[in-house]
Amino acid sequence: MTVVLAIFAALSLPIFVLGSLKIAYYPAAVLFELRRRKEPVFTHEDPFVSVIIPAYNEGIVLTNCVESILADDYPNKEIILVDDGSTDDTLRIMQRYNGIPGISIVSKRNGGKASALNAGIERSRGEILFFVDADGVFTPRTIREMLAGFDRASVGAVCGNDEPVNLDRLLPRMAALMTHVGTGFCRRGLALIGCLPIVSGNLGAFRRYVVERAGGFREDCIGEDLELTWRVQRLGFQVNFRPRATVYAEVPATVRGLWKQRVRWARGFLQTARLHLDMIGRLRYGAFGLFLAFNVGAMLVVPFLQLITVLFLPLLIVAGRSPVGSTPLAALGWMGLFAGLVAVMFALVLDRAWRDVRFLYLVPLWPLYSLCMSAVMVWAVVLELRGTKAEWNKLHRTGVVSRPDVNRSRTV
Repeated sequence: MTVVLAIFAALSLPIFVLGSLKIAYYPAAVLFELRRRKEPVFTHEDPFVSVIIPAYNEGIVLTNCVESILADDYPNKEIILVDDGSTDDTLRIMQRYNGIPGISIVSKRNGGKASALNAGIERSRGEILFFVDADGVFTPRTIREMLAGFDRASVGAVCGNDEPVNLDRLLPRMAALMTHVGTGFCRRGLALIGCLPIVSGNLGAFRRYVVERAGGFREDCIGEDLELTWRVQRLGFQVNFRPRATVYAEVPATVRGLWKQRVRWARGFLQTARLHLDMIGRLRYGAFGLFLAFNVGAMLVVPFLQLITVLFLPLLIVAGRSPVGSTPLAALGWMGLFAGLVAVMFALVLDRAWRDVRFLYLVPLWPLYSLCMSAVMVWAVVLELRGTKAEWNKLHRTGVVSRPDVNRSRTV
């Protein structure tokens, strides 16, 4: 029992620190929700929107995605479907939409997600460009909610709020809780202080001229959404967040799938940090530059410290120096779990996600999840140092839709 408590305390330490910081965002998040709403700023009252969907072997989920966007009540839009050299029936499913007004199809050789997005941009005509993953499912007001985020001329991009659509297994249910904290909660506060570092590839919207000034997506970086967001911030534009602009998307349901996805994300973060090293900690970029210093430091230092702590625990126990009991380490360990629970509760309230309260029983697994994410970052660092080739390495889709409020597809 002593060994279990000792390990639990060590795993919970980063949760205490990060959970406490997330709770500190709460006042900013409340202000974000309650501040006086401003009118969207566009050249036309209802700007023309291009929704670009890159797809590589996405046949099992693509129809749900397209149908939900067609069902969105915003009328002034087009949909650009980009097949990135798929080997399944993705292109055939796209071709079912031939002849439907407002839908264009681009077929190209496989070149990666950024290449597919750039091909979609070339074909598009919209003043506002939406970038959506092929498994994303819109609500009837997703586009309008996203457009409302462009409430100042200085806002160059808006990030939407993604939630898991496949809640049939344990990992997706945990992801639902983590999404409310990491996305719906933290991004509110970060957007308010001008430090939102990413416009998610699941659902992001950019002013066309901002994307053109930035030069489109870099095709040599697997964190293309993160990297473009940093370039938008570098240009002096603000990045906003719309918590009510929801897209439902599939999340990993297996440990292997989660590992592959998060390693790719971590490598994208490392590549982006390397490409924009001159922004980190620089006052020239205002609060965002300072935030990057904290963010990069936390992302690189905390995982190594956590793993080192876990590795040294057995040695301390063998030496008779157990960290549990009345020690400060043990107290912080239990406080870590408490801080995580409070952060989750705040996030659920802010997102009004009453249905997901039923997943709170998974909070005690957060320390193990945190350990897994630390191992992910360490492995990503190893791969980057080795110079291992990075690929799209997309998530294997299942097509599971277990939320009753999500739009279902019709026969095309």
